[in-house]
Amino acid sequence: MDNHKIPLLGHTLDELKAIAVDNGLPAFAGKQMAVWLYDKHVDTIEEMTNISKANREKLAQHYEIGAAKFIDAQYSKDGTIKYLFPTESGKFVETVYIPDRDRATLCVSCQVGCKMNCLFCQTGKQGFEGNLTARDILNQIYALPERQKLTNIVFMCQGEPMDNLDNVLKVTQILTADYGYAWSPKRITVSSVGVKGKLKRFLDESDCHVAISMHTPIPEQRASIMPAENGLSIEEIVQLLKQYDFTHQRRLSFEYIMFGGLNDTPLHARQLVKLVEGLDCRVNLIRFHQIPNVNLNNSDEKRMETFKNYLTNHGVFTTIRASRGQDIFAACGLLSTAKQIAGRENSGEHLSIKN
Repeated sequence: MDNHKIPLLGHTLDELKAIAVDNGLPAFAGKQMAVWLYDKHVDTIEEMTNISKANREKLAQHYEIGAAKFIDAQYSKDGTIKYLFPTESGKFVETVYIPDRDRATLCVSCQVGCKMNCLFCQTGKQGFEGNLTARDILNQIYALPERQKLTNIVFMCQGEPMDNLDNVLKVTQILTADYGYAWSPKRITVSSVGVKGKLKRFLDESDCHVAISMHTPIPEQRASIMPAENGLSIEEIVQLLKQYDFTHQRRLSFEYIMFGGLNDTPLHARQLVKLVEGLDCRVNLIRFHQIPNVNLNNSDEKRMETFKNYLTNHGVFTTIRASRGQDIFAACGLLSTAKQIAGRENSGEHLSIKN
């Protein structure tokens, strides 16, 4: 990328039309740009051949496509790939590609680091280093080598989507709009710990699936491992969710990492069933990926099965999510943290983009 030029990637149709008019092009050139970007996935403005050469040259004076290839990757024996992408601000974010039979899911990041500081999450250990732009988020899809294979996108990698809501909503609009990727909202899931005011806005303005990070139904315990509980409690989140209809195409799920001896007891199972009573939802039980310097352990398989069976027998649709990419430490934050540390130690060096 040329740091002196403005990326076209990440702009909506209305914004592309405005760019066209501001640069002396007809407004319909904005629609042409959208097709070249989100359907054709071109690398350069010069490739937009139904725009006149003179107008392409005008655009190229101040604009570029803005796509950036990954700079590092880790490949798991199960097919999972963790990519590291550069951002406009010179930072790095992770993206995880997860193929599974007839599905291929991409787990994208929305922030560099995270303010939420959940005890069990490596990303929070980085601290917060900034929101990703719409271009940064969309680039994780645009520049993905396996882009054509994707069936689903989940906002579950680095960062809290509700804390960068404007850009997350902008990207989901581009992904679902006819001028953009024309995906069904059913193919996109946005996760959240629950952020006051922001979660309601997301539910009102988006039709994408929503996944809430619960991890324990007991408020006091949740606050001890997830400080966001103090801003919007899990009980308040559930009451908010009950105002929306999840009985049709839009899906609600609760993410629940199982920690041995902490949140995997019969008491927790009973409290969880009581908490979500009346909600059309599912619960995803997740094995804990160990991270450095955190004294938490994964629940054993027997306890996970017992927990799942209790929920299922009490009317809560529950799955145990398969662990993927364990040999490459696919838990979010490990690769980017290492890169950030290396960057600080070699702050005078320029990191070239390669793949």
